[in-house]
Amino acid sequence: MALIALAADKGSPGVTTAAVALAAVWPRRVLLAETDPAGGDLVYRSAAAHGGPLNPNTGMLSIAATARRGLVPDQLWDHVQPLSGGLEVLVGLGVAEQAAGLAGLWPTLGRAFASLADSPNAPADVIADCGRISGDTPAVELFPHASLVLLISRTEPEALARVRDRAAALAGKLHGGSRGAATLNSPVIGVVLVADPGNAAKLAGQVNDMLVHAQTGARVVGTLADDPAGAEQLAGRRRGRLDKSLLIRSARKVTADVYQQYGAAWAAQQQAAQAQAAQQQAHAGPPPQGHGAGR
Repeated sequence: MALIALAADKGSPGVTTAAVALAAVWPRRVLLAETDPAGGDLVYRSAAAHGGPLNPNTGMLSIAATARRGLVPDQLWDHVQPLSGGLEVLVGLGVAEQAAGLAGLWPTLGRAFASLADSPNAPADVIADCGRISGDTPAVELFPHASLVLLISRTEPEALARVRDRAAALAGKLHGGSRGAATLNSPVIGVVLVADPGNAAKLAGQVNDMLVHAQTGARVVGTLADDPAGAEQLAGRRRGRLDKSLLIRSARKVTADVYQQYGAAWAAQQQAAQAQAAQQQAHAGPPPQGHGAGR
């Protein structure tokens, strides 16, 4: 697999909570990247592995200077900090004004995130918290490099109408005119609903029917429990068995379903890309030994 981008259209449906929950139960090594141009939240809500606060200057802010000179995927690890539970995170910007330092670098970041899974040294998938994407947010420049774009939505009628329209707009931008066949396009556009567990399955079916009928090119890929207590536990603000929370149990199901539906196809795509790269390198032959060799 590779890059999984999470975003919302409007409001506060819980993109950061969803990103942390999915990353916490991801079945492979994963890097959680706070790529919201408006700024990240983990510095304020999570502790570092050493027990103290996260360093706000190590993450997206520090990577800006590196990326201007080119960015090899393994260099991402130089800017990562572990949380107290062991999750590895790329801390987001402090304030929206700092996003100017990343101007023009979002495609570079997207390529690095997407290629990290193929690293020979420290491979990992990347879950990117892109925040709200209404307007001209530059985070959408990550999307062409993603394997999966997940739109997070609550279930109020206005929220569902917005996610439907946003999914259709993204499909038109990323897939051109073939919106009706999302599974054949890359990135796949999915919707994750934050819903009451009691009627989540029924709602998911109804919303999926709406997305299909509207030819949005998106499908519901799962539901996360609307679980305030679990969200507080995940943020470290409440005691309890986090692994038993409705939030984490539902996150496990979403990740399992995503892997079952798309994992094999993405693995095959990566193997094909690696084989193509190896073939191109073999045809190119060894590097030339000119006058500059050894300098």
